[in-house]
Amino acid sequence: MSLRQRLVQLVGSLQDPQKVARFQRLCGVEAPVSRTATAAADPREDEKAEAPLAGESRRQERQLGASRGPPPPGSDRNQCPAKPGGGGAPNGVRNGRATELGPASQRRAGVLRRNSLTGEEGQLAHVSNMPLYYLFCFGTELGNELFYILFFPFWIWNLDALVGRRLVVIWVLAMYLGQCTKDIIRWPRPASPPVVKLEVFYNSEYSMPSTHAMSGTAIPISMILLTYGRWQYPLIYGLILIPCWCSLVCLSRIYMGMHSILDVIAGFVYTILILAIFYPFVDLIDNFNQTHKYAPLIIIGLHLALGIFSFTLDTWSTSRGDTAEILGSGAGIACGSHFTYKMGLILDPPLDILPLPRPPISVTLFGKAILRILVGMLFVLVVRDIMKRITIPLACKIFNIPCDDVRKARQHMEVELPYRYITYGMVGFSITFFVPYIFFFIGIS
Repeated sequence: MSLRQRLVQLVGSLQDPQKVARFQRLCGVEAPVSRTATAAADPREDEKAEAPLAGESRRQERQLGASRGPPPPGSDRNQCPAKPGGGGAPNGVRNGRATELGPASQRRAGVLRRNSLTGEEGQLAHVSNMPLYYLFCFGTELGNELFYILFFPFWIWNLDALVGRRLVVIWVLAMYLGQCTKDIIRWPRPASPPVVKLEVFYNSEYSMPSTHAMSGTAIPISMILLTYGRWQYPLIYGLILIPCWCSLVCLSRIYMGMHSILDVIAGFVYTILILAIFYPFVDLIDNFNQTHKYAPLIIIGLHLALGIFSFTLDTWSTSRGDTAEILGSGAGIACGSHFTYKMGLILDPPLDILPLPRPPISVTLFGKAILRILVGMLFVLVVRDIMKRITIPLACKIFNIPCDDVRKARQHMEVELPYRYITYGMVGFSITFFVPYIFFFIGIS
């Protein structure tokens, strides 16, 4: 057997959905026996049962929603249609169906996420190891919007603005390249069955590479590269953090049934390659964003150009909205840092005093940090809500799209893209300009 044949065989083995299902079973996740047995015996019976079961799942979701309140920010996603030309299987095909409940004695995971635009829901499954379940739920959240909208502002407002800005530069680059690569390769998600889909948050996107794995690799490695030598702390902390963070995020995607083993390995290797090529230019990019006279115009133009290029790679999918959100956030944070620097709101410490000592933890320091998070996040969420209320009706009016049903209107690319780009551009600008100005004004900067 030649080397090429061996590589093809290895790729096929790592992409096998049976390996994902085996890992899920090893971690205590199984589809109900009655349902899987029926599906294996007669696929037509499975199709007949799908409609009433989905209805039951929707009723359960409404009951859960009534008791738990509104869904968290970022739970609204689009559906990806089938791709023309046979370049890849359509995503989301029969992956969101509900399954029957098993015996009452077994623990089960309910609907983790629900696509508010398409109504697609995660499968009900028997979960016998609840600590692993909650651990991997946390791991997968490390690659979602709720984490990003807390993590990056926390760095910029409380820890080190320079590190926070450069983390954003690396994150935008890695996520943008990952999203574009997905739509070039166009590989579907692992097949279900045999895989149990515990979430459908990104189920309508393509699978290769895993952008969760890319984010889970880029962020911890970049944190250590940017902070070691700048701050005084033992390197062993970073050497422990990187593998723990990265492995948790990568394994969580397999556990949730969203990626094959090959997807997460490719995401990890791809990110290492991106960091090796682009990390030496991060300082140059950040300095340009802050100091160049025409930086805001160049930043906005470049991010728009990248978006226009990526939006023509393929037909519309959720990755388009995510890409617009990523580019908008990056442009907003970069432009905000430019004006913050010009006004002297946040000044980086001089190089001659590095490495910086860790400040002693005090009640005053802790209290100010909590106050900055509360005030800053409240302002950011208000800006996000206002921009959403403005941009969606405006885009509908410009492109002549009915706006009486926002859920349907956002399924149009002409509405979703401006909404994501402008809204999250203002969110990013608020994080690095408006909020620091508020901190300065009320005396908690």
